Amino acid sequence: MALWIQAQQLQGDALHQMQSLYGQHFPIEVRHYLAQWLEAQLWDAIDLENQQDEFKAKRLLDGLIQELQRKAEHQMGEDGFLLKIKLGHYATQLKSSYDPCPLELVRCVKHILYTEQRLVKEASNASSPGSGPVDGTPQRYQQINQTFEELRVMTQDTENDLRKLQHSQEYFIIQYQESLRIQAQLSSLASIPPAERVQRESGLQSRKSTLEAWLTREANTLQKYRQELAEKHQRTLALLRKQQTVIVDDELIQWKRRQQLAGNGGPSEGGLDILQAWCEKLADMIWQNRQQIRRVEHLTQQLPIPGPTEELLTDLNATVTDIISALVTSTFIIEKQPPQVLKTQTKFSATVRLLVGGKLNVHMNPPQVKATIISEQQAKALLKNENTRNDSSGEILNNNCVMEYHQTTGTLSAHFRTMSLKRIKRSDRRGAESVTEEKFTVLFESQFSVGGNELVFHVKTLSLPVVVIVHGSQDNNATATVLWDNAFSETGRVPFVVPDKVLWPQLCEALNMKYKSEVQSDRGLSEDNLVFLAQKAFSSSSNNTEDYCNMTITWSQFNRESLPGRNFTFWQWFDGVIELMKKHLKSHWNDGAILGFLNKQQAQDMLMSKPNGTFLLRFSDSEIGGITIAWVAENPNKAGERMVWNLMPFTTKDFSIRSLADRISDLNHLLFLYPSQPKEEVFSRYCTPPNSKAVGDGYVKPEIKQVVKVENDSMLDTEGEFDLDETMDMARQVEEFLRQPMETQWNERLSGPWQ
Repeated sequence: MALWIQAQQLQGDALHQMQSLYGQHFPIEVRHYLAQWLEAQLWDAIDLENQQDEFKAKRLLDGLIQELQRKAEHQMGEDGFLLKIKLGHYATQLKSSYDPCPLELVRCVKHILYTEQRLVKEASNASSPGSGPVDGTPQRYQQINQTFEELRVMTQDTENDLRKLQHSQEYFIIQYQESLRIQAQLSSLASIPPAERVQRESGLQSRKSTLEAWLTREANTLQKYRQELAEKHQRTLALLRKQQTVIVDDELIQWKRRQQLAGNGGPSEGGLDILQAWCEKLADMIWQNRQQIRRVEHLTQQLPIPGPTEELLTDLNATVTDIISALVTSTFIIEKQPPQVLKTQTKFSATVRLLVGGKLNVHMNPPQVKATIISEQQAKALLKNENTRNDSSGEILNNNCVMEYHQTTGTLSAHFRTMSLKRIKRSDRRGAESVTEEKFTVLFESQFSVGGNELVFHVKTLSLPVVVIVHGSQDNNATATVLWDNAFSETGRVPFVVPDKVLWPQLCEALNMKYKSEVQSDRGLSEDNLVFLAQKAFSSSSNNTEDYCNMTITWSQFNRESLPGRNFTFWQWFDGVIELMKKHLKSHWNDGAILGFLNKQQAQDMLMSKPNGTFLLRFSDSEIGGITIAWVAENPNKAGERMVWNLMPFTTKDFSIRSLADRISDLNHLLFLYPSQPKEEVFSRYCTPPNSKAVGDGYVKPEIKQVVKVENDSMLDTEGEFDLDETMDMARQVEEFLRQPMETQWNERLSGPWQ
C-alpha cells in the first residue's frame, strides 16, 4: 500500500501519466480500495510467455474478484450503498474481461505497478538530486525491462485507438455517402408532381438535417480522436527516446568503454546479446509507432478535417524518423577491434556488427562495409561533418566485406579476416612527438536502406586509436601510447585528445591492470610495488604511499624523458619487466618467489638480518628486462664480516639458454629464498631433469651449468654486481663452443673449466 500512498502524492505530468494508466480495463477505484492486496501479490512470479502459468494467473483473478466482492459487502450507509453497487459492477466487469485470458490481467497489473514505481522514483530523484538510486546492474536491467513493458502497453493502446478511429471514420464516410444520396434524391424531385414532391421532400429534408447534424458532431469527434491519438504518440515517442538514451548513450557507451579498457588488460567487455535484444525491441517498437503514424496520415488524407492534427503528424513523422535514424547509426559498432599497434605488411582482422540489422531485415539486401585508415585530423573533420570524401592516410588491402546474417545467433556482421596495411602516410609531427605517438583510426562505413527503400542510411564508425609501426623495435613505445589513451580518454572526446598529465593513482591502476593481464596472474602489484615504481618515476626516496596520492605524472615523464642516469624511460623499464615475466618467469611470480620491485639498498637491508645463503630476486635498475639475484654471505676479504652480493642481471636471452630454476639449483651457495624457505621447495619442480642416458649416435651431450667463482673484489662491476662474462657463465661458453667447426670443438674444449 506504500506505493499507492506515494503515487497519490504525484503532481503535474507525472500525476497525469499515472491517471492515464486506468480506465475500463482496470478502474482506478479498484486500485484504490484494493491497494494493500494488489501490492502484496507476487505478480513477478508469473511468466507471461509461459502458458503453464495461466493457472496461477487464474487464482490471482479469482482472488481479486473475491476481494472486490468482500469489500463491497462491507460498505454501509448511503454513500456505502452506491460504492457497494459500483464495486460489485467492477467485479463482474473484470471477471468478464479477463476470465478468458487471466494472463492479460497479470500483464495489466504488472504494467501499472511498474509504471507507478518509475514515476514515484523519478519524482523522488527530482526532489533530492543527491539521493539517486544505487547503480546496480540487476536494478538497471529491471528498470529497462519495466520501461519496455510500459512501451508495449502504450503501443498496443494506440493501436486499439487507431482501429477505433479507422472504424469510426469508415462509418462516417458511409453516412456521408448517404447524405450525398439524399441530396441527389432532393435534386431529382423537380421532375415529379408537386403533391408527391412536397410529401417526399419533407421526409428527405428531415433525414438530411438529422444526418448533417450527426456528421457535424461526428467530424468533431473524429478530430478529437485524431488529436488524442497524436498526443498519445507524442508521449510514446518521448518515452522511446528516453529509453533509447539509456540503452545507446549509457549501456552501449559503457560496453565500448569496457572494450577499450580490455585493450589494457581489463576484464572482457562482455557479449552484445543483451544489448542487441534491447536495441531490437527498440527498433520494433519505433517501427510499429512509425507505421501507426503513417496509417493516421493516410486516414487524414482520406478524410481531411481542418484542425491542428496535420501539423502534429508532421512533427511526429520527423521525430520518429530522427529516433530510428539515431538508433541505426548508433548501433553500427565494432565488435572486434583491429590491433591498436598495427604493423605494416602484416595481416590483421576486425569485425563490425549492426545490432538492429536482423530486426530491420537489412540482410535481405546485404550491405557492403569498407575499411579505410585515416589520421587523427581526418577523424576530427569527419565528426564535424566536414567534407572528407575519399580522404585516407594509407592503403589497406582486402578492405571490403559483405555483411552476413547468422541465423543461429540472429546477428548481422562483417568479418574482415585478412586485411593488411600496405602503406601509411604520416603527418608532420609536433615538437618532441615521435612516430609512435601518432594516432590513426580505421574508419568502417556502409550504406543500406530499410522499409522498402523508405529510409536510406549511411553509417560510419571509428576504431579505437591505432599506432602504426614498421619494425618490432617500435612496439614498446607504441604500446605506451595505446595504454595511455585507453586508460585516460574521456567519453565523447574530440579524436584523440587525452590529458597530458594524470594523478599517480590513476596510472597505478592502469599499470596494475596491464601487468596482471600480460603476466596472466591474479597477483597484481602490491602497495609496496607501487611505492617502488613511484620512487622510480619521481626520483623520490619517500616510502609513504600517501605522499604520492596527489602527485601527477606527465606523458613526458612516462615515456618521453629518460630516467635519471639511464638511457631508457619509465615505461620502457616497466615494459621490459612485463616481457621478461610473461616469457620466462610468470610461474615464479605467481608462486610469490619473485619480490622484484626492490632497489639494491632495500635488498641489502632485508638480507643482512638473515642467515648466510639467503637470497631474493629483484628487477635490475640498470638494465631493461633484467632480474638479479641478491644473497648474503661472508666477505672473503674480511674475516667475520658479511656482505650482500648481487649477480649480474639475467635477461630473456639468458633464460632462453637456461632457466632461472636451473641456474638457482646450480648455485650451491644459494640456500634459502627470502625470508626462510629452502630453495628446493620453491624451485625444484621447475628444474630440468638430469640426463640419464647416453646419446646413441656416439656423441657426448654437453650439460650447461651456472657457475660463479668468488675470489676477490675485481670480479665485481662498478655497481657491486658480478659480471657473468668474468665468472664463466657456462651457458654462454657452450653457445660459443657449439658455433665452432665440429672437428675442433672437442679438441679445444674438453680440457676447459666445465663444472
